[in-house]
Amino acid sequence: MARIDVNHIRHSYLPNPRKDSDFALKEVHHTFEDGGAYALLGPSGCGKTTLLNIISGLLHPSHGQLLFNGRDITNLSTQERNIAQVFQFPVIYDTMTVYDNLAFPLRNRRVPEADVDRKVRETLDMIDLASLAKKKARGLTADQKQKISLGRGLVRSDVNAILFDEPLTVIDPHMKWVLRSQLKQLHRRFGYTMVYVTHDQTEALTFADRVVVMYDGEIVQIGTPAELFERPRHTFVGYFIGSPGMNVLPVALEGRTAKLGAQRIELPGVPKAEAGAVELGIRPEYVRLGREGMAVQVSKVEDVGRHKVVRANLEGREIAAVIGEDDEVPAEPKVRFDPAGINIYADSWRVEMGA
Repeated sequence: MARIDVNHIRHSYLPNPRKDSDFALKEVHHTFEDGGAYALLGPSGCGKTTLLNIISGLLHPSHGQLLFNGRDITNLSTQERNIAQVFQFPVIYDTMTVYDNLAFPLRNRRVPEADVDRKVRETLDMIDLASLAKKKARGLTADQKQKISLGRGLVRSDVNAILFDEPLTVIDPHMKWVLRSQLKQLHRRFGYTMVYVTHDQTEALTFADRVVVMYDGEIVQIGTPAELFERPRHTFVGYFIGSPGMNVLPVALEGRTAKLGAQRIELPGVPKAEAGAVELGIRPEYVRLGREGMAVQVSKVEDVGRHKVVRANLEGREIAAVIGEDDEVPAEPKVRFDPAGINIYADSWRVEMGA
């Protein structure tokens, strides 16, 4: 496995890019540690697949440098990088058996047949396909075919990293959960360096040790699932992660008080915001609904099983609050913001608060 250093990588699909908007990847400077499990998370067009394809060698970056274990591999081919990549749609040989599909990359490298047999059988056990070893791949289900693609990456002991490009898109919801769990177990057992591209926050948060959130060709935050939830560095992270996403409200600051229309909200500290559009972000889980606080007008209550989502209007702004499944909405509802969940943003970026 390898430590991957992405040094000031930029990429444009245009022949003569001149401005930031010409770049699909504006500038990425990050290290993927050896043995780490990472997810590149973001909406379509944010640059995550472009970055993955630059790491794999399918794309050559317009600017910057790529290192594997300190060695510059920017100009090396995919084969020379020893990368395994699992794509959105399974890439397998339909006319071969499951066993031969996994054996193919080893035989291609002239690995002795005894070692091929040992590695293939070991990998088939890992991905729960041992019972199908002699079956032709043509007749298998989509999730079984995707397991073969995964197995072809795992069977090689010389891979520097395993890259996944939205590998569960064609899989049914139950099998998505099963395959995610198996990937997590394989990572814990063998310590592969894994980079997983997805637009699905559930996939990212359940698979990765660290999630790399991308937006508009840039990395806006890298962190654990807990860090992304509790302290989003950018309003996009607050909006994109969580269901429902973070409430973001325009406010004016006055010391350690935020003013929202006629309401005054006490902050846990004094924000160090010098200029720019100021907003208060608070997740629905930190909005307390009761008979004390700021008056709201409830527009909708959604029962989602283990809790309810209350949609309401506060000073002309839509907000969401999460309450228990057995809690009732008061006749004259009011809300309070738990100080532990308050974040302040200037020009969409989170600012620290002093004492």
